[in-house]
Amino acid sequence: MRAVWRTAEYLIRTGWRFWLVGLCKVLALLQAAWVAFSQPVPASCGQLLTQLLLCGSLAVAGACLAHHWLVSSLFYPLGPSATIAMVCGLLVFLGLGLVRPARCLFALSVPTLGTEQGRRLLLSWSTATLAVTVVPNVLANMGAAGQVLRCVTEGSLESLLNTTHQLHTASRALSPTSPGGSQGLTFQVQGNGSIFRLHMLKVTQQVLEDFSGLEALAQLAALGTQRVATGLFLLGLLVDSAWYLHCYLTDLCFDNIYATRQLAHQLEEARATHLLASPPAWLLRATWPRLSQGELLSCLLRLGPLTLLLMATAVTVATDHVVFLLAQAAVDWAQKLPVVPITLTVKYDAAYTILGFVPFLFNQPPLENPFLSTHNSFQWELRFTSPSCPLLPAQRPHLAAPLAAGVLQLVACSTVLLETYARRLRHTIAASFFTAQEARRVHHLHARLQRRYDKHRGQQLPLGTSSFPQHLGLPANTQHR
Repeated sequence: MRAVWRTAEYLIRTGWRFWLVGLCKVLALLQAAWVAFSQPVPASCGQLLTQLLLCGSLAVAGACLAHHWLVSSLFYPLGPSATIAMVCGLLVFLGLGLVRPARCLFALSVPTLGTEQGRRLLLSWSTATLAVTVVPNVLANMGAAGQVLRCVTEGSLESLLNTTHQLHTASRALSPTSPGGSQGLTFQVQGNGSIFRLHMLKVTQQVLEDFSGLEALAQLAALGTQRVATGLFLLGLLVDSAWYLHCYLTDLCFDNIYATRQLAHQLEEARATHLLASPPAWLLRATWPRLSQGELLSCLLRLGPLTLLLMATAVTVATDHVVFLLAQAAVDWAQKLPVVPITLTVKYDAAYTILGFVPFLFNQPPLENPFLSTHNSFQWELRFTSPSCPLLPAQRPHLAAPLAAGVLQLVACSTVLLETYARRLRHTIAASFFTAQEARRVHHLHARLQRRYDKHRGQQLPLGTSSFPQHLGLPANTQHR
């Protein structure tokens, strides 16, 4: 048994060791690829090949995503979408391969998706997806319910007019046929039934046309809004990344609040590590994964509107399902309405007697002489839906579009928590592309920390002169030198 456990333990350790070695190799490969991608001029043929391969892969991926987005989301034709995607891919490849700031800008746009600008893009995309799919579906189901109303109204009016006609025919059949007969049973309808029927059909048709026009208008408005909003937010994403890069290169104080390894190494060489002994509240560790209390509070406050948006999305999707169930129930009810057959039998017998009291005296029934005998049968059907009015089926709610919109909104909510890490990542990306500028920024941050330390030390000297030198391990009398 011990041998089995030892063998299993040996296999587990060997597998873990191989996994760690493979992970280290993958990380080293990724680091080498990133170094080649961020180099202004490739130092070797391998870096040049790696840089061209990365730029080509990014250009192909961008072109494929642009084509899919134009066709599936914005509903552009296939030909113009393919042309635009190819042109965009070519421009991306040339820009990434020849211009280093363009590569930096492209790399900065990825963590910028985790900031407020990227969150706006995700929210606009999810809202437009709901508007394009859910709103027309709700209007279509309302139109199906309106079609049920039209068919029931038309069928009921036809049945009413048919019943009126049959009763009028039956009343005419009851009229006496003798030349000297008197007035029989009459059935008269006030007004013109055909004009009333045409009026009701016109009203229901107008309602359905209004619903169809509203559905088409909603689709066009949602599609146009999605195209414009997506274009504006993509442009804003690139502008935000370009603004960050511009401020990083021109302003030494901009986003210079991170205690990086380069700063720690410079402080160690200058023997000024005591500047980080009690760091200021605004100084953040670039590699520290924990968020501060202020950052957590800011994240919670920004999650409030996003939660309301998620609730509104849930209400919209629930409304879509409820309207579908109501429309489906109305269509099923109209399809199951029975056809009622009606049979009207009119039997009219007339007879007369002469001296009928004479047989009565002898307790005999009187002799009747038949005068008129009429027997008619009328058959028709009551249909509550018109055969000439087709019922529209209820459209089932789309599951993929609301699910995609919900995922996008959840990703937008996650960017609230990841925004701090996205900003740190933007700083790291810019520093890897422009090492000389990062060195100047680190020197500026060093001088800023030194000024803060000197100012704090100057405030502490009048209060007591023994605590600070003792803290550094120096004699107390050295502070007066």
